[in-house]
Amino acid sequence: MQREYGYHEHRKALMHYSKSGKGKKVLLTFHGFGQTSNHFYELEEVLSDEYTIYSFDLFFHGKSYWPFGDQPLQKEFWNNFFAGFLESQQIERFSLLGFSMGGKFVLSSLEYYYSKIDKVILIAPDGIKTSFWYSIATYPRLLQGIFKRTIVKPRIYHNVVNALNRFRLLDKSLQRFANTQMITRAQRRRVYFSWIVYRDLKFSTRKVVTILNENNIELELFLGTYDKIINLKNMKYFLRNLNNYKLEILTAGHSNLIHAVAKYFKGR
Repeated sequence: MQREYGYHEHRKALMHYSKSGKGKKVLLTFHGFGQTSNHFYELEEVLSDEYTIYSFDLFFHGKSYWPFGDQPLQKEFWNNFFAGFLESQQIERFSLLGFSMGGKFVLSSLEYYYSKIDKVILIAPDGIKTSFWYSIATYPRLLQGIFKRTIVKPRIYHNVVNALNRFRLLDKSLQRFANTQMITRAQRRRVYFSWIVYRDLKFSTRKVVTILNENNIELELFLGTYDKIINLKNMKYFLRNLNNYKLEILTAGHSNLIHAVAKYFKGR
């Protein structure tokens, strides 16, 4: 499958994206933490006849660049950025897809551009319910400083993880995260800046539900049976208030859900 690549810039912030597919409809996709737009390649192949697909590298991932240090990304900034992209590509209507952390960008775009959106596809999305560990890392000022110091002194983080694990208070998914995403300084920087810079991308579940219902926007939600990070329990309040949604629970964990969704669409 052929891909074209480009950048969109707003006030020196650069977001790298790919363009693929030949469909008449437009789909904009946002990946999860530790990924790039390339993680959607298999899904793009499956959907390429139906959609023209733009897949983005989020800031601190791939080839995108955030020039403002740990200054939070505000919704207003993102939506000015997003508006410029839509105008540059002459996109009038579109659908959105977000996996995990990418769900925050889908929900931000939904709040401002609901009148242009046909469909929303969420795969184990962050943003509907904030996790306890995310709140601990990003909100209290004192703990933010401790978290920042783990970039150069990771022993602090690993000591906490080991202590929690010793008393069986640590979820296996968090332990796996520590073992895979906090090893090198570059990885720890990405964790810190992603969590801190995105901390203001917060949403009222009630407002999201109202937007979807009042504008009759179709929602398709995918969750994994083995996903300990984002599961059905976290989504129940959200789903029970929606008028128009489709829920698919696939045999997968969090890390291989995109592959499972691509397989689902292929067989549909």
